[in-house]
Amino acid sequence: MSTETTPEHDQLTRRRLPFWVALALSVATVGPTLAMSGNGQGLIATVGKALPLVFVIGLVGVALVGYSFVRLTRHLNHAGSAYALVGGTVGPRTGFFSGFAMLGAYVGFSIGTLALTAAFTNAFIAQLQAGSDHPYQLPWLVPVVIGAAVSFLLAGRDVRLLAKILLAIEGIGILAMVILVIVIFARGGAPSTGVDFSVFSFSGGVSPSAVLSGVVAAFLSWAGFEACASMGEETDNPGRNIPRALGGTLILTGVLFVVVMFAQVIGFGTDEAGLAAFQGSGNTLGDLGSTYIGQWFSLLIIFTATVAAFGCHMATAATSGRMLYAFGRDGFGPRSLAHIHPSTGGPRRATWLVVGLALVVDLVCGLAGWPDMGTGNPAIDTYFLFAVAGSVCLMVCYLLVEIAAAWFVGAPKFVAVHGGHGKVAGLVLPLLGAVVIAVVLWFNVKDAQTWTAAPLLGVYWCLVGLVIALAASGIAKRVGQSLTAELQLPGAP
Repeated sequence: MSTETTPEHDQLTRRRLPFWVALALSVATVGPTLAMSGNGQGLIATVGKALPLVFVIGLVGVALVGYSFVRLTRHLNHAGSAYALVGGTVGPRTGFFSGFAMLGAYVGFSIGTLALTAAFTNAFIAQLQAGSDHPYQLPWLVPVVIGAAVSFLLAGRDVRLLAKILLAIEGIGILAMVILVIVIFARGGAPSTGVDFSVFSFSGGVSPSAVLSGVVAAFLSWAGFEACASMGEETDNPGRNIPRALGGTLILTGVLFVVVMFAQVIGFGTDEAGLAAFQGSGNTLGDLGSTYIGQWFSLLIIFTATVAAFGCHMATAATSGRMLYAFGRDGFGPRSLAHIHPSTGGPRRATWLVVGLALVVDLVCGLAGWPDMGTGNPAIDTYFLFAVAGSVCLMVCYLLVEIAAAWFVGAPKFVAVHGGHGKVAGLVLPLLGAVVIAVVLWFNVKDAQTWTAAPLLGVYWCLVGLVIALAASGIAKRVGQSLTAELQLPGAP
């Protein structure tokens, strides 16, 4: 008998992982500490002090998406996440397209957060040299190479261990953010402008168009809340625990992000000088921590953000690996990607591929001196390029998930699955979410000034996926049959 791995062995271990593991993966993929440390600077130039308003609108949009994920994962769970949720409802070609878009998003995030880890590492080194006009900084590719090496070693390891580490890291970061917010509010914000509630309005000459175009970056902060959906085949009672993990992640991060972003804007000050300081900060939480509490607190929060950025890189690489595994298992890629490592129970080969790609892309960017996003920091420039491009891919995927949720509720053949409960909300909320996402995408794409603009890179990736989905009719049929069996749906989609 051949010693090659058989298809029966190329299955994720049914390990019955508890609720908190799924929650930890989603929270770690969102990365609250790194999101609040590095996602606001790129928006100041376009939205000014209205940054908290952007996050309020973003929260509404992502909550509508979250409703659709919750609605679907109560009944459908699969390692392919949106790939299966859309493919098992609307159809295999649409499912492939959504999965391809989501894969582009997570690979982009894995590339970007590896670069951001390097940027935060240098911010930590600079803070150790507080008072120096020219602090020593490592070439940013050095931390990238070291981080990739560690990521290779940890790839495919027991997800329980990874979840424990990431949950502990984010717990420290969230606690530090809460302390910083309390101190900023207690001191009344920046002396020059104080607590300015006009940040939640269109005052100061900020146009609604500019705010809507900035919402895609706000979505970036929540990107990954649905990562636990890829754990559906490994989690205990997934129809209950995956929706709980999704909802818990959104509630926790939704309140946190709006409040923390408000505190940061008033902490720097809403005048021209304060906004300029915000925009030029290498780590906003670290700089505010130094100003309002002390250097020791700044070091703590920058270190936490650095580790969180690396944790987000590992989490997005792990999620991407599971999606590549699902593609390979169902015929949308090399069969070798569907291999499960016997000792770890995870798709290590697929995860290694993602980590290797992240390393190569960051090295190419660093050696070529590209991109230039205007921050003055090449590592942060690389992060913003791939993070924004990935966010566009993710919003395309979210758009299809909204359509899938409405389809699932409205299509007669699925009534036996969901029982027909909550049909009005199940149709209206996903369709409203689809409109919000379509409007935000339009305002981002129409304002792109060059063919290499970050939003357009995301569009290009999605167009490639669309061409493949339309051309691969034979594979699509096989995948449809596979999804029907795996999800136990009533008939082929």
